[in-house]
Amino acid sequence: MPGSVQSIERGAAILRLLARSPGRLGIGEIAGSLGLARSTAHGIVRTLQRVGFVEQDEATAKYGLGAALLHLGTSYLDVNELRSRAINWADALAARSGEAVRIGTVLDGQVLVVHHVFRPDDTLQTLDVGSLLPMHATALGKALLAYDSGAAAAVRAGGLEPRTRRTITTPGALSRALARAREVGWVTEVEEMTMGEAGVAAPIRGYGGLVVGAIGISGAVERICDTRGQPVPVLVTYVRDAARAVSRDLGASRYRPSTSG
Repeated sequence: MPGSVQSIERGAAILRLLARSPGRLGIGEIAGSLGLARSTAHGIVRTLQRVGFVEQDEATAKYGLGAALLHLGTSYLDVNELRSRAINWADALAARSGEAVRIGTVLDGQVLVVHHVFRPDDTLQTLDVGSLLPMHATALGKALLAYDSGAAAAVRAGGLEPRTRRTITTPGALSRALARAREVGWVTEVEEMTMGEAGVAAPIRGYGGLVVGAIGISGAVERICDTRGQPVPVLVTYVRDAARAVSRDLGASRYRPSTSG
């Protein structure tokens, strides 16, 4: 087995030291606490500062944890809290709807499936947890894009790859679909990702109303949609109720499905 990398170990020790300190620390304090030469501590701290893991206060020249590191920690907690808070509601949604349930969040311009409940029957199914789905071609993805203007702009700029003949492939059409999603508080996709399949999804909100994920059902078109190709109203109600319930558990003070994020 390869040996440890000393500079990384020292960098981790500095981050832990800053995390437990009640205030910012100077280079001398960091070096003294960890038994490092001042020049060594300074070099590591400056590297951590360049990548955003450490920030320096201009007035005192002392250091504390940076926004980039805090964002990484928040993202981890968001995903895990989202999953843990939603598990029971996802199970209930699958039982009520009779369809598979997925919960997703944004990761690098795609939908990361963080939880998946199988359709409650005896058919062979594949677990999708950890899968990455295209945002513009799925109900989960559009529910997330509707409330994330930055992600929506990036998806438009990156090109809307067709997955089927029904996939949205123009920026204008995607913008209209997202506007509609914000207006009604839910979104659907019919054979945009896979022919013969459809889905319905709604956004999940956390503290302050920020959209942190989406929950949705997916299944055969003939079960999800009526003869006009529109989602069955009771299924839409089930999905929206589940999204509201998870949002309340995550601390959303008021669920506002028609408000853009």
